[in-house]
Amino acid sequence: MSRTDPTPELNADFSEPGADAPPWSAVLEVLVGSEIFWLSTTRGDGRPHVTPIPAVWDEGALHICTGAHEQKAANLAREPRCVLTTGSSDLRGGLDVVVEGTAVRVTDPDRLGTLAARWKAELDWDFTVGEHGFHDGAGRDGLVYAVAPSKVLAFGKGPYTQTRFRFPA
Repeated sequence: MSRTDPTPELNADFSEPGADAPPWSAVLEVLVGSEIFWLSTTRGDGRPHVTPIPAVWDEGALHICTGAHEQKAANLAREPRCVLTTGSSDLRGGLDVVVEGTAVRVTDPDRLGTLAARWKAELDWDFTVGEHGFHDGAGRDGLVYAVAPSKVLAFGKGPYTQTRFRFPA
């Protein structure tokens, strides 16, 4: 899922005068450095479902893991388009990032092994690779998804900026 850097588009209507778009490297720093994201999915009846979830950035996508019987897994099976957000709760500093994309199940054992190592290194979570995803050592199985961005919004808060990052087709 490796991609070239996306093109930034600063929205001057929602940015301070004279502000510049943050570089993609600053957005990547947030995506790589954040441990918790908020996953937004859609329930079968159209209601939103939002929940905090750990994620790791690898090969151009955020990766999440959820139990097969959890609400978010049911939502993603029905409608894989979703949003992951992270950032800072500070009003006057930091960079908030919104990633829109489509969740795709990861089932390749080699890829799952790489991701399990990332979960251990970055989040200190011990996963082993199972037939369809991760095992956590406590008898629970997890489905693993990759969410490659189709669009990323970055909201700077010192100075205030709103930037859309477009990805090459």
